Amino acid sequence: MSQVEFEMACASLKQLKGPVSDQEKLLVYSFYKQATQGDCNIPVPPATDVRAKAKWEAWNVNKGMSKMDAMRIYIAKVEELKKNECG
Repeated sequence: MSQVEFEMACASLKQLKGPVSDQEKLLVYSFYKQATQGDCNIPVPPATDVRAKAKWEAWNVNKGMSKMDAMRIYIAKVEELKKNECG
């Protein structure tokens, strides 16, 4: 597992053409943020900003996870999404 594999997964995610559920998008987002920035370090958005709050909550769930573990899970999730698109 390397930075190159992670970057390739990031690029291939952008090329997916099939529908990706909001839940899957949040999951992938949360592992991307954990892999690139570490633990969530921004204040909780107001409840009225539903989208920002959902993204914050998804990222914050990964608190304490190493960047390498988050990269591994991110790559695996992108691979899963690619397989679902083809199958």
